[in-house]
Amino acid sequence: MNELKSIRKYYKPIQPTVSVDDNEICYHETQPKKEIEDFIYCFWQLKTQKYLENDYNYRVVSDGCIDIFFDHKKPIENFVMGFCRKFVQFPIGKEFNYIGIRFLPSAFTHLFGVDAKSVSNQSQELNSILPDFSKWITSEIKPEESFGNITKILNEKLLGLSQKQCIVYDHRFLDALNLIFKCRGFLDTEKDLTIGLSPRQLRRIFNFYIGTTPKSFSNVVRFQHILNTKPTKQSLKENKLYFDVGFFDQAHFIKSFKTFYGVTPSEAFR
Repeated sequence: MNELKSIRKYYKPIQPTVSVDDNEICYHETQPKKEIEDFIYCFWQLKTQKYLENDYNYRVVSDGCIDIFFDHKKPIENFVMGFCRKFVQFPIGKEFNYIGIRFLPSAFTHLFGVDAKSVSNQSQELNSILPDFSKWITSEIKPEESFGNITKILNEKLLGLSQKQCIVYDHRFLDALNLIFKCRGFLDTEKDLTIGLSPRQLRRIFNFYIGTTPKSFSNVVRFQHILNTKPTKQSLKENKLYFDVGFFDQAHFIKSFKTFYGVTPSEAFR
């Protein structure tokens, strides 16, 4: 059994910033093959449906994951974006078609052995991190291929990589990760993660596998839990579900939400 199986069970990272009924921009996610679903959360595509009048500013909310992505028309332009402790927004032009791989928390490091901290809070050219994988994308992904066919190619490549790798799992880290998920990010990481490691050791392994500290990651998990409840402006006002995950008042919740999402809850769910 894959040692990362429980991550998908407990954690569903959401990127909600493109509306499904947007007639200018389309965002789509598709699931990976079952054999690699414990490593890959989804394959995604973000593309324009028509030429835009102005540059589009794409906002990525904090989701605790690492993504590899590339320009469908120019696969030589491929990148990796690491864990982000706050939302990221950047212009991507008037016409685009990006395809990406979203790795579940720690899966990128488990598959490739890359220190996740080295890619945190930034987007980098993939060639500087994984030159062989970058060259593979450049040579094997064709601009004329459909998204469906490209996901098949990516599935086979990643399946092959997962089968070749001799992955060593740190069960102390995985125990801590699972506890964070089960608590929906609402816990004292200094006191509640009693897994036989000192706080300093725990920070070190979380930086390596996730790209940030246990506390910072827990805050993102808590934020993602709220997104997963599919709240509305009215339900947040009436139910105040943010109290259930440790926010002590509305102002505290709004400030935290804006850090991870980029706008207030009222703006996000109107």
